[in-house]
Amino acid sequence: MDCRGALVRGLTLGMLSLACVGGRAQDGGGGLPAAPMPAAGVGASAGTATMAYGVAVEHATAGALALGLDDAIERGLQKNLQVELARQNQAAVHGELLTVGNALLPGLTVDLKTETQQINLAAMGFKPASLAAFGLPAGSFHEIVKVDTTSASLRMEQQLFNVPAYYLYRAAQKAQRAAEMTTLNVRGNVVLAVGTQYLQALAAEASIENAKSLEKADAEVLRQATASHDAGVGTNLDVLRARVQLQTQQQVVINAENALAKDKIALNRLIGLPAEQELELTDTAPYAAYATLSQEDALKLAFERRKDLLDLEAQMEVARQSAKAVRSERLPSLSFKGFYGVLGETQGLYHGVFSAQGTLSVPIFQEAQQRGEREVAAAQMIALKQHIASLRVTIDAQIRSAMLDVKAADELVKVAQSNVELSTQELQDATDRFSAGVDDNLAVVQAQATLAAAQSRLVETLYEYNQAKLTLARDTGVVETQYKVYLGR
Repeated sequence: MDCRGALVRGLTLGMLSLACVGGRAQDGGGGLPAAPMPAAGVGASAGTATMAYGVAVEHATAGALALGLDDAIERGLQKNLQVELARQNQAAVHGELLTVGNALLPGLTVDLKTETQQINLAAMGFKPASLAAFGLPAGSFHEIVKVDTTSASLRMEQQLFNVPAYYLYRAAQKAQRAAEMTTLNVRGNVVLAVGTQYLQALAAEASIENAKSLEKADAEVLRQATASHDAGVGTNLDVLRARVQLQTQQQVVINAENALAKDKIALNRLIGLPAEQELELTDTAPYAAYATLSQEDALKLAFERRKDLLDLEAQMEVARQSAKAVRSERLPSLSFKGFYGVLGETQGLYHGVFSAQGTLSVPIFQEAQQRGEREVAAAQMIALKQHIASLRVTIDAQIRSAMLDVKAADELVKVAQSNVELSTQELQDATDRFSAGVDDNLAVVQAQATLAAAQSRLVETLYEYNQAKLTLARDTGVVETQYKVYLGR
C-alpha cells in the first residue's frame, strides 16, 4: 500500500513542476528568451560546428544572411531555448506517463541461473562416525561435496485490482495534455517576440532611410547657402545655420544606425544566431487594414484557443484524477505473482518447479498520510480554480485593450501618412522659395524638422499598429498559426 502514496506524491510533484513551467510560459514575450538553443541551421543558415554530445553551435557567415519574417519565426520556433525546454518538459511528462502506465501492465521476467558450490561438511559439524547410527559405513559420504545446479524460470506479476493506480494513469494522461499546451503556449510567445523584434528592426531601417534622405537635403541646402554667400547675395548666418542642421542630421543618422545594429543583435539572440551574424531583412513593414473581429467572437475564440487557459484546464483534470486516486487509497488491492521453471544438476536431471501467489492488501490505519494527501489535492484544485477564473477575466481585459490599441493605431497611421504628405509639400515650397532668393533658409530648416518628426512618427505608428495586431493575435491564441492573416501578408 505504501507504493500508492508514493505514486500519488510523485505525480503531484510532477504536476507542480509542469505548472511552474506553464506559469513561466504565460508571462508573454517580454522575457523571451534568456538564451537560444544552439542547433543545426534551417534553410539558408550560418555555418555550424558539432561539439560534444551532438550539440551544434552556429558560426557567423562571411556575408549578410537574407532573412524574411517567416524565416525568422521558423528559426525561433526551432532554436529558441524556451521552446526547447518546453519540448524536454513534454518528453519528461510522457516518460512519467509510461512509468505510471506500467503499473497496470503485467510484468514478465526471465531468470537464468547456473551455480557451482563446494561445501565442507566437516566444517559444518558433520562427523563420518555418526553414520554408524544409521547402519552406514564411515566412508559413505565425502566431507567435501561439490554441487552444480542450473535453473530457468519465467516470472509474472500483475495488478488485478488497484483503483489508485488506474486514476494515477488517467492523471498522467491529462498531465501529458497540459505539457502539450505548455509547449504550444511557449511557441506563441516566441512568435510574438520574434515578430515584434523583426518589425522593430524594420522600423529602425525605415528611420535610417528617412534620416539619410534629410541628410542629403541638408547637404544641398548647405551647398546652396555657401554658393549664395560666395556670390555675395547670401549671409554667413545662412551658411552657419545650414551647417548646424546638416551636422544635427548626421547625428540622427548615426543614432539610427546604432539602434538598428542593436535590434539585429537582439533578433539574432531570439532566433539562435550568433550576435555577430550580419542580417539582410528582406521583408518590408506591412500595412493592411485589419478585418474587425467583434469582441464577443474574439473572446469566444480566446477561450477555445488560448494555450495558457487550456494548460490550466488540463492541470485541473490532473488534480481531479489525483484526488480520485487519493480517495481510492482506502480500497483494497489485489495482485498476482508467480513463476514456472526447471531446476536440476547442470549435467543431470531437471525437474519443473513453480509458484503461484495471490495477494489481497487491505489498508487498516494510514489516516494521517491519507488525510494529508487529501488536503494537498483539495488545495491544488482550489488554487487552480481560482487561477482559471482569474485568467479568464485577464483574457477579457487583454482582448479589450488589444482591440482598442489596434483601432487607435490604425487611425494614428492614417493621420501620420497625411502629416508626411503635408510636411513634404511644405519643405518643397520652402526649398523653392530659398532657391529663388525670396526667403532665407530658416524656413527650410524648420520645414525639414517638421518633415523629420512626421516621418519618425509614421514609422513609430506603423510599428505600433503591426505590434498591436500581433498582440491581439496572441491574446486570442492564434498568433503561431495566423500571424500572417493579422499582419495582412
